[in-house]
Amino acid sequence: MTGREDEYDYLFKVVLIGDSGVGKSNLLSRFTRNEFNLESKSTIGVEFATRSIRVEGKTVKAQIWDTAGQERYRAITSAYYRGAVGALLVYDIAKHLTYENAERWLKELQDHADSNIVIMLVGNKSDLRHLRAVPMDEAKALAEKHGLSFLETSALDSSNVELAFQTILTGQKRPLFFPMGIPERERASDQQEGPQLHLV
Repeated sequence: MTGREDEYDYLFKVVLIGDSGVGKSNLLSRFTRNEFNLESKSTIGVEFATRSIRVEGKTVKAQIWDTAGQERYRAITSAYYRGAVGALLVYDIAKHLTYENAERWLKELQDHADSNIVIMLVGNKSDLRHLRAVPMDEAKALAEKHGLSFLETSALDSSNVELAFQTILTGQKRPLFFPMGIPERERASDQQEGPQLHLV
């Protein structure tokens, strides 16, 4: 018997990229299960979780992929990006080096991902305003330069986390449900590992 959580109209893969320690795993857990872990350790390899949302009367199942930002795990890139329709390029607003590396991550994304992928630059840890190292105007200018959308988020206090994922999933610069969702028959290869959570 098929449960309601398995019923959806579209399956969209979204990837999280950026340096290690910027909060990618906590953005994933905040969006998919409304959890935050202050003691979060670096992700080893790849994991993903899912959450279903309703958009314009359709059920969109978001498959959010998270990987370690450390250099030694870069070998997984091409498989990681394959089939992704959206990406959150994450940096830590309190660590300027993570922001400086954003352009390198963007180039890697452009080298490996579909040219139609929707990308958002995300300044995470906005709750650390007193430690801010990256001015918001500077990040906005970088996003405009590359045609990206931009938001600051906090996985700790939930600020803009929902909005960031919703914006990516509704594809703000292309028609909603442009035929980029992953057909059901092709999804098996993308679901070999990682926890699956279904929240409607």
